[in-house]
Amino acid sequence: MRNKRFTPEDWELAKKQAREVLIERAKHRGMIPYGELATKILAIEFEPHEHLFFKLLGEISSQEYQAGRGMLTALVVHKKGDMEPGPGFFELAQSLGLDTADILSCWVEQLKKVHTVWSQ
Repeated sequence: MRNKRFTPEDWELAKKQAREVLIERAKHRGMIPYGELATKILAIEFEPHEHLFFKLLGEISSQEYQAGRGMLTALVVHKKGDMEPGPGFFELAQSLGLDTADILSCWVEQLKKVHTVWSQ
């Protein structure tokens, strides 16, 4: 990962930008690949598979879950292959107290929750 210099204000703006993109997708019951979301965040430049990007997604999901709206980043998925979230999503879900014994069910439950909350 290259050295990134940004302010706390940049970080909050990046979270706001990502959250807005995700909410717009949720309103239409959609999903978005990691790489596409990374390109839509302008406050800080992210590579789609770097630790800092995952940290940003984790903060968004934790805040949204604690607000009762589900893990908003359930919408962020691999572009190819399984088209599901990466392992960090499930690690976060477990740390939030969700049942991750069946990770597919956990993800689908969060995906449905987010779609329901934002598409109304």
